[in-house]
This record gives sequence, C-alpha cells and structure tokens, in this order.
Amino acid sequence: MSESELRALYLDLLKASIRNELYRHHPSRPSPSDLAKMTLLWAKLRLKYHARGTEISHVGPLALHSIIESNRPDAHTLVSRADNVQFCVESALSAGIEGDLIETGVFRGGLGILMRGVLRAWGETGRKVYCADSWEGLPAPGGDIDDAVAHDALKSIDQFTVSLESVKDTFARYGLLDDQVVFLKGWFAETLPSAAFEKLAVARLDGDYYESTRDAIESLYPKLQTGGWLIVDDYGAPVGARRAIDEYRREHAISEPMLKADHQVVYWQKNS
Repeated sequence: MSESELRALYLDLLKASIRNELYRHHPSRPSPSDLAKMTLLWAKLRLKYHARGTEISHVGPLALHSIIESNRPDAHTLVSRADNVQFCVESALSAGIEGDLIETGVFRGGLGILMRGVLRAWGETGRKVYCADSWEGLPAPGGDIDDAVAHDALKSIDQFTVSLESVKDTFARYGLLDDQVVFLKGWFAETLPSAAFEKLAVARLDGDYYESTRDAIESLYPKLQTGGWLIVDDYGAPVGARRAIDEYRREHAISEPMLKADHQVVYWQKNS
C-alpha cells in the first residue's frame, strides 16, 4: 500500500470516528418526533416575537432542527463538514501555502482534531492548529433578530457549553494533543487580535452570530495567505453570520466566488 493510500485510510477512519459513524447510523432528516418538537419550539418563539411586533416566519422547524441537530451529544463534529475541512487543508499543504490552521468556534473539538490529524498524516511539523473558543457557551447576541431567535432556540437545549478540559481530553484520546495544538480561550474580540500566528493557510469560522463572525474575519482574513482557504459555517443558517460575511466582502472588494460545502457552509480560496 502506498503512502498516499495509507494517509487516506487513516483520515477516512479519523473522520468516521469524530462523526460517530463507526457504530450507529444517523438519519440525514429529522424523525417525526424530533420535527414535532421543533415545530412546537418554533411556534413558541413565533408567538414570543409576535408579541414584540416582530414576525419570524422565515425561521421554521427544519431550520431550527438543523441548528439543534448539529449538537448531537454522541459526535465530536458534524456529519458533512469534515470532508470540506480535509479538502481545504490538504489543498493548502499540497500547494505549499504558508501558515497555520485555525478554527474559531471549536465546541467539542472534532474539526480541530481533524486538522491536526491531517498535519500528522502529511508529516507537517512546522505548523500549528489554533482552536479558539470561549468554552463558556454562546455569547449573547447583538441586535440581529436572526441571532436573537437562534439564541432563544439554542438556550432551550443548553448543549453548547463544553469545557476546555474535556476538549483537551478528546484530543489526547485521539493521540493528537501536543505542542502543535494551541488553545485560545476567550471571546474572539479578546483573543484573536493578539494571537501568535502571523500567517494562516486555512481559517474556519464557526461563530454563529453576526458580531462573533465579524470579529473573527476582521482578525483572520488579513493573515490568510494567497491561495489559502476561508471556511464559513452558519452562512446558510438562520443567524447573522451571512450578513457579517457579506458586509466584509463588500467593504474589502472580495470577489472570489463562494463555494458551497453543504446547505449551511460556504468557502472560498483567497486569490489576492
């Protein structure tokens, strides 16, 4: 078996493990009972905001399920995002793009583990994986109505608070906790401007809301090298991340086309 075949075998197994696909099947669509729960939650939220004079008809049970499904307690990451992360990191490595890797919004650490695993599989010892998160749950949303609705939905399940210690333990159980992994604990506006990296090859933003997404891209995009990749989670979700990204692209005349990894995630390669 060739080196490239062994690398692919390891990374496929790593992805299956962090997605918890080795021992059980997860349907891609919500079950009737899950959808019923989301329908009830959506109805309660709609009534709440209607009483305030705001209609949220653009948010529905499937959208809320998409948010809540993403936080299954039995997986370290989402089902569909890992392939996109692997593609971007390996593309940057094969092209010799300089810089470290970062994810802002790490949660349980699955995609950070995959980033470190790709570096290990490629024999890359000079790059670091930065994992930035508050590890205190989601920040309070600003004035964006979509963020406020999503925040209310997510508070109802209270699954977003994960300790840094548990994330480090997960990295260690995969054999990937070492000095090439750096944890940045705190809100993005506080940690990212002073982070030690000077160049980035891949940056993945998963800040959910407008302000946290805006904080991340303002700090990271100037350090993303030409040929590097920016990945944005939540762009297709009913939250303010889309507005933050669209604003930044307009303000900085970013014309690179956005590609879709799935219904929620977009990414593009920085060309200038």
